[in-house]
Amino acid sequence: MANDFSKVPLERALSKLGAASRSQTREWVLTGRLKVNGRVIRDPLFQVNPDADKFTVDGKPVVKDAWQTILLNKPKAVVTTKSDEKGRKTVYDLLPPELANLHPVGRLDMFSTGLLLLTNDTRLSSYLTDPSNAVLRTYSVTVTGEVTQAELAKALAGIMDEGELLKPAKLTLRKSSGRESHLMVELTEGKNREIRRLFAALGHEVTQLKRIAFGPLTLGDLQPGQFRRLTREELGPFK
Repeated sequence: MANDFSKVPLERALSKLGAASRSQTREWVLTGRLKVNGRVIRDPLFQVNPDADKFTVDGKPVVKDAWQTILLNKPKAVVTTKSDEKGRKTVYDLLPPELANLHPVGRLDMFSTGLLLLTNDTRLSSYLTDPSNAVLRTYSVTVTGEVTQAELAKALAGIMDEGELLKPAKLTLRKSSGRESHLMVELTEGKNREIRRLFAALGHEVTQLKRIAFGPLTLGDLQPGQFRRLTREELGPFK
């Protein structure tokens, strides 16, 4: 895995490390209690590297949480955010309080289901979501109408939508009829609502979308709403 890591705001860094909430970090910063590499920082948005920089509060080291990564089978009608202004259920409502500091590795929209990774390892999440690393995500997709071979070829060649090129790594048509079609779709990056936009451009509405694999990880027999803790070994080359 690459050692480079994009810097993030200080308040976000400590949240990602599981060391403090953003509000707690802002309080420490504004009262001059927090130092980065021995220097008092007065700006909560000061850019830091969570994996390399040293943080202290009142002279005591900020302790990073033990490594934690989980695999959640996200149900439908749940949003992938920490909180929701519309009061909708979030993935964090499905988790125990001690996992509240994990952050999602990419997202699934409200109506999509399946495999969602959450971790406190910022380097891992950056690696998995970097398009240059081409980590495969596999989806089971149902759309309205009959998807033709010509449409598959068009999609595989890439479709421009809202200034973005939507181009799956692989498309497999499993079953097709005049009423609906079932496909397997593989992507190597997570553009916003990419699969839904891709099929909409072809004239088909996605009615079911489920992520069934992310890199070497699969859902297995995990039921919707359930999660399991992962080991570093399960992540293979990504750990």
